[in-house]
Amino acid sequence: QVQLVESGGALVQAGDSLRLSCTATGSTFSNYRTAWFRQAPGKEREFVAIISGSGRATFYAESAKGRFTASRNDATNSVYLRMNSLKPEDTAIYYCAAVLGPVLPASSRNRSDPNKYLYWGQGTQVTVSA
Repeated sequence: QVQLVESGGALVQAGDSLRLSCTATGSTFSNYRTAWFRQAPGKEREFVAIISGSGRATFYAESAKGRFTASRNDATNSVYLRMNSLKPEDTAIYYCAAVLGPVLPASSRNRSDPNKYLYWGQGTQVTVSA
């Protein structure tokens, strides 16, 4: 079992960059594939990105491609989401989620389905002002 804690959320201006962190305790994090989701007020939880346990494979939502980068550091048992060129529509609570098994599913649907993830952090707020 793994416990996840996100950090790094902040109030920023459009065009700024931000790096979110997700730190795991309780298990070897490299055994888990880890995803980032976000949820804006009044909207459903939305997939953002996923990274394999090795860190060599990633997959992004269309809204994140070219602007967001997921990475991980086994030494710190952490996964990161670097967000560049932030837009007001990126405003949301950002969650990291993990499931045992380091390899990304072949299906993009399985990669992005929040019901496929067993462990969740509490979320960190990102607010982007225009």
